[in-house]
Amino acid sequence: MKPLAEQLRPQTLDQYLGQEHLIGQNGALRKSLDIGRLPSIVLWGPPGVGKTTLALLLAKELEAPLYQLSAVSAGVKDVREVLATAEKKSLFDSKRPILFIDEIHRFNKGQQDSLLHAVERGWITLIGATTENPSFEINAALLSRMQVYVLNSHSKEDLTKMIELANTTEYATQKELKITAHDFLIRQSMGDARKLYNLVELCFQQGKSGIPIDEEFAQNVLSNAQIRYDKGGDEHYNVISAFIKSIRGSDPQAAVYYLARMIEGGEDVKFIARRLIISAAEDIGLANPNALMLANETFSAVERVGWPESRIILSQCTIYLATSPKSNSAYTAIGKAQKLVQQTGSLEVPDHLKNASSALAKDLGHGKGYLYPHDHPGGFVPQEYLPKEVQGSVLWSPSSNAKEQQISAQQKAMWKNKYEG
Repeated sequence: MKPLAEQLRPQTLDQYLGQEHLIGQNGALRKSLDIGRLPSIVLWGPPGVGKTTLALLLAKELEAPLYQLSAVSAGVKDVREVLATAEKKSLFDSKRPILFIDEIHRFNKGQQDSLLHAVERGWITLIGATTENPSFEINAALLSRMQVYVLNSHSKEDLTKMIELANTTEYATQKELKITAHDFLIRQSMGDARKLYNLVELCFQQGKSGIPIDEEFAQNVLSNAQIRYDKGGDEHYNVISAFIKSIRGSDPQAAVYYLARMIEGGEDVKFIARRLIISAAEDIGLANPNALMLANETFSAVERVGWPESRIILSQCTIYLATSPKSNSAYTAIGKAQKLVQQTGSLEVPDHLKNASSALAKDLGHGKGYLYPHDHPGGFVPQEYLPKEVQGSVLWSPSSNAKEQQISAQQKAMWKNKYEG
């Protein structure tokens, strides 16, 4: 017998639950289907939200030839073979072939690059499914040729409907089995439809004919249920928020606690490491420049090491950041600079700073009067770098920590009263 999740996989878009923002009446993908033309897309979302199912249904709806690869097992050779077949198919079939690649983030740069030409030439419509942020995991060249659509974790209403569907299956009705522990199983599934069906199936296997499968029974069956941590919902954002705020607040005890919450909840190790990099830049910054280097090395290290040892590396970095002096001056400075640019627009770069890359540019005065700092004592010479309209603007202001006060003193000695804010 097929697994329950496979038995209940939707066969049409009308049976598909969730993602109304994409396939509802005004959804972006629905509009593409209405005109019979689908762009190459990335379906990004947590596990069990229907990425694979949606890809298969889109191909079915368009009646297009479908090729499937899994990035876990496929190599460049497999990709090229499929593309060669698809190219030939596109010459004789008015329906553009669809290539669906599950877990496309697992393809390396070479494998992703092998897709570029076929996408550009229109030989295929590429659909990639990923649980990882495409901006980090998919080559910029390939990503620029695709539309990214975000799939959300299933709502309680969707998951309730799935349990009711499971209650109507032949297996359940013949054995007089019925799930009544809706809320408990929905909490345990954490928005993951596949996990929900697996939990329901486990309950069915151990259930007794005619006896409802209530919360007490389900708890006994699922005695190893995970700690609540919804990677796609509010709990995810609450815990990561508490983690970052504990680091910012210089509380290593709380920071390590929330780190453990994420680890026990199955959070992606690279997601945690990326947040540490952001925290090092935003909340520590120039007060301890080594923090950013350590956070960056942490990201590289956990990629190489993997679980469970990488938890130690994350813990070390977390404690280091939490106990470091704090400064948000770099964060504040870029915010002020962006606001100034938004207010003043694209001001003319001073002539002496322009690139004198040609004879014409030199004739126009580009680079004329520029003072090369290394030709002067101490590698510094006062000259104007900002456009005329915003000269004297103070965008970076030092915090009160010792490191930035030292930097500030050096700047004052060099620039005198030029940037007194």
